[in-house]
Amino acid sequence: MFSPIVIVPACTAQIGAHPYHVVQMKYVDAVLRGAACLPLVLPAFGAETDFEAVLSNADGLMLTGSPSNVHPSHYAQEVHNTALPQDASRDATTLPLIRAALARGIPLLAVCRGFQEVNVALGGSLHQAVQEVEGMIDHREDKHLSLDQQYAAAHNITLVPDGRLSQILDGASTLKVNSLHGQGVAQLAPGLRVEAVADDGLVEAFSFADATNAASFALAVQWHPEWRMAENPDSMKIFRAFGLACRDYQAKRGKPQ
Repeated sequence: MFSPIVIVPACTAQIGAHPYHVVQMKYVDAVLRGAACLPLVLPAFGAETDFEAVLSNADGLMLTGSPSNVHPSHYAQEVHNTALPQDASRDATTLPLIRAALARGIPLLAVCRGFQEVNVALGGSLHQAVQEVEGMIDHREDKHLSLDQQYAAAHNITLVPDGRLSQILDGASTLKVNSLHGQGVAQLAPGLRVEAVADDGLVEAFSFADATNAASFALAVQWHPEWRMAENPDSMKIFRAFGLACRDYQAKRGKPQ
């Protein structure tokens, strides 16, 4: 049986004198070991990408977190803080890729920036500085702390009863999650449904409303389930559900078993 192929779009980064396409190891490790699928990194080529070639060979799509933010021009806003990093090449790759993958029913799992990308790709908008929104808490990590402290559970979220995420987590109603983001959903895009919210009302997870079966699994979360995934049973359940959907999609499109 061949492993399902999960596309993982890269960020761009300048490392020393050279530009790179990069993906943090924790994301591809989670696809490999949590979802039991083969992650393939897609360079951020933007409009030069042959999306048909990519998706005709894909059984899943994993959208990762990143130091960069989705450029606000994609949701009709100006940049609020010019000191925050952008990645136009990633935007130009992921936004059309998301729309094309969902149209095909390709299973999708999105984390942090990926969560925000899905919302923007489908016509939603973002708060560029959640901590400045009245009534919202500060969802950012303290970068002076160690990574283990930054990724430690930070606050509770409430899951929608009988929602896709609650079902994956065996009927759970609450979950304590880490929190390492300054931006978040302002207006949820048409076609998306809320799966979980933080105590301040900020959307923490959503699914694609047309994803009615395992072969069209589409879930986005604002926190980081990939961090120390093997030590967190809830994170393992999320990646296992994603992997199952990828295997179902693989079988549906008639790959050799």
